[in-house]
Amino acid sequence: MVRRFACLALFAAAFACSSDGDDGGADPSGGPDGGPSGSQDGAVGDGGTDDTDSGTPVISATHPRILLNDAALRAALEARLSGSPSGTRFGTLVDGVVAGGSSYAFEPWYAALVGVLRSSKAHTAYAIAKTDDFVKSEEARIAAGQVPTVAGDSYLEVGDRIGNLAIVYDWCFADLTPEQRTRWLAYANQAVWNVWHHETAKWGTGTFPWSGWSVDNPSNNYFYSFLRATMLLGLAEHGEDPQAQTWIDTFRQEKLEKQLFPTFTNDLQGGGSREGTGYGTAMKNLFQLYWWWERSTTERVAIRTPHTLASIPHLMHAIVPTLDRLAPTGDHARDSSAELFDYHREYLIADMAIFPNERLSRVAKSLLEQSTLPRMTQAFLFVSDFLYDPAEVTAEPLTNLATTYWASGTGQLAMRSAWTKTATYANFICGPYTESHAHKDQGSFVLHRGSWLAYDQNIATASGIEQDEAMHNLVRIRSNGTAVHQIEGAPRCEMTGLVDQPSFTYGAARVTPVYKNAPSVQKIERDFLFVKPDTFVVFDRVDTTSGAERIWTLNVPGTPTANGDLLSFVAGANRIDVRRLSPTGVPSNIVSWASAGMGTGSRVDATHATGTSTRFLHVLGTNGSAPTAARSDAAGTIGAQIGLADGRSVLVRFSDAGTGGTLEIRRADSSVEWSGPLPTTITAPPLFAN
Repeated sequence: MVRRFACLALFAAAFACSSDGDDGGADPSGGPDGGPSGSQDGAVGDGGTDDTDSGTPVISATHPRILLNDAALRAALEARLSGSPSGTRFGTLVDGVVAGGSSYAFEPWYAALVGVLRSSKAHTAYAIAKTDDFVKSEEARIAAGQVPTVAGDSYLEVGDRIGNLAIVYDWCFADLTPEQRTRWLAYANQAVWNVWHHETAKWGTGTFPWSGWSVDNPSNNYFYSFLRATMLLGLAEHGEDPQAQTWIDTFRQEKLEKQLFPTFTNDLQGGGSREGTGYGTAMKNLFQLYWWWERSTTERVAIRTPHTLASIPHLMHAIVPTLDRLAPTGDHARDSSAELFDYHREYLIADMAIFPNERLSRVAKSLLEQSTLPRMTQAFLFVSDFLYDPAEVTAEPLTNLATTYWASGTGQLAMRSAWTKTATYANFICGPYTESHAHKDQGSFVLHRGSWLAYDQNIATASGIEQDEAMHNLVRIRSNGTAVHQIEGAPRCEMTGLVDQPSFTYGAARVTPVYKNAPSVQKIERDFLFVKPDTFVVFDRVDTTSGAERIWTLNVPGTPTANGDLLSFVAGANRIDVRRLSPTGVPSNIVSWASAGMGTGSRVDATHATGTSTRFLHVLGTNGSAPTAARSDAAGTIGAQIGLADGRSVLVRFSDAGTGGTLEIRRADSSVEWSGPLPTTITAPPLFAN
């Protein structure tokens, strides 16, 4: 089953507020179902004043209880609505819809927000009417013995549908009739009860059990939808319905304190999501909940786990130098190309709103200003620019951020030559494979310079959910004609060496455990060396049983040329040249993905089936950066002597049977720039360059 992530775009139909006459931009998927330093593995406070906990939550005894009971925030939003670009744009959108227009995925609570801030009865009446219409339609389905729409797709939409009801109930309470209050809460309480009691879920007089997908998995995007419904309903009906305290306790203690915080702190060091950069954007929904809870109750839950702050640099480093797309890890069902989209902007600004005084937020502001998304492009997300407007965050130069980032929780090692749009970039993966939206990509890498030079083929597919090894740049194993796969839930890929120096970045991955003791796989290890600013060396130790083929795989977004052990691919003004130094004489088999119905692009396979052991050694130069490369072995090592276009020379040797090796980089005048052993320990890079 393909699991879509919860987002505002999914819920237009729920309230019948959209039409083909969208006046705020179309969803790119074509429809609602498109679906200060220190290591990064903790990303502690970086010099700001945003790491103080406020203590016990305080819930207002009167309405509003959600967000707008914060007097300072309410005053700021009132001023922003009439005097800022984000407020003007949001207000104009809402006014148009309330006057009879339409806008894709518009939610009634947008009107309620403007109504409260302006004291406009027309706006609150609109929000009430649309929400009541929705509740009535759900009641009709229940009366007919049917499952209401809120239960669809394993209750994926419960967060926004019940969340909307709770917000409108809270903000428009005085204008609701007693009958509406009773009906709305009865429906909403049953929906949230069903989420947490999936085996005995009830509607009307019937029992409608469901799968309970991810009700106890804080790393999954569905979980944040469940939290949203539970938190907002508990706040809205606090003191008015006996269920309220149950939902508050479920949200705050059972799900955050006992499940999410320990899981994130233990498993997601360095931020981000194990679901990748597609479904992982659902973390934005969690950051919103942290911020809304804090503003509603004064309790600063976001700092209960270092994951929250760490997720800012995690996403920034996933964005390629051109600041228009991301390293495409995991499923990308909405947009397979991994283009930078409003959801990524929302992810950053919601997290920045939690930490407005942190240095990371100041640098993130510069990134957004220089990116292709200086503001939201989709009308249904104008509300996020309005609520989390980073206008008051003081920007700090993007160049102050380090150029390398390691997040052990997701296994992402991102590196770039500089924070310029022409920089060379790579992302190397070695970590856990535990989520259904993750891919069989442990040990893989992607390269970008101006555009993709080596990428995940999933980018070019129609579905964006093609997960198998052939889509990724790694060593594949085929045993007796059958592909051997990495296994979800297997022991993690282990990073055995990591260091970042001014001259180079190095990572060593032990991929073997991900195959979960597959009989044919004895050893798969990859050493990945980035000689700054534009050359890479990839060394693979691969041992198998007899009858297994070892296939070195590279995907490029076009058609490469092969000349013996040299492979080249040109993308506009940029190119990549791949020299195979070991084993020699193995042909590069170029496979067109179009022939397999997988879009454009090519897969290059170098298949070695002789014996049971292969040592692949490749030198990858970008834009002619490494014109010469030759084998240079020593006792117990396999290595390369590389001549760089800038006059420098590189001598690197990797241990044949063990780990590590040696590296020497000499300047053009033959003086030593760096010399020493390749590490067999982990030294995480700092967050900042200065």
